[in-house]
Amino acid sequence: MSAAFSRVQIPPKEVYTCADYAALPEGAPYQLIGGKLVMTPSPSTRHQAILRRLGVKMANFVDEKGVGAVYFAPVDVYLQETAVYQPDIAFVSRDRFAIIEAEKINGAPDLVVEILSPSTAYYDLREKFKIYARCGVKEYWIVDPIEKSIELYTGKEGKFIQVARAEETGRVESGVLGGFSIELEEIFVDAP
Repeated sequence: MSAAFSRVQIPPKEVYTCADYAALPEGAPYQLIGGKLVMTPSPSTRHQAILRRLGVKMANFVDEKGVGAVYFAPVDVYLQETAVYQPDIAFVSRDRFAIIEAEKINGAPDLVVEILSPSTAYYDLREKFKIYARCGVKEYWIVDPIEKSIELYTGKEGKFIQVARAEETGRVESGVLGGFSIELEEIFVDAP
């Protein structure tokens, strides 16, 4: 933890808002989930390796096709007055670039990827899952390093419907990024 952050005092509140979150120093290890400031520690090296493999493939595809922009955590995604998340990967289509601001993404990305970690899995599978759907994320990927699985959900009428799941082997294909697919064996390799 940086020396600057360790000197910052966060006043206790029942419900924190976007304004409270915005007042935190840059790099503060928090997300605003359900009006609570939830500390999110740095992810493991395994988590980072999976993020790098999947993220680079997705970013290269998006850049090659010129269809939008891919962002990696930590980037703030403002969804509601009491919800600011930092998804592992966020894709915003070119026609929605207006939601990309200098300091944040102000609205629901088209596609979000969350890689489960022990400290964040509950939120990724419950609270964030519901809010992403309600706020209009079109596609949600849940990547589980322990099960070596990827679940893919499509947003419909404020809810997610599971459209694909693969474990250890196989391929998942994005509906939002037409033509983009990933082989699980490429993502879940043991080497760093």
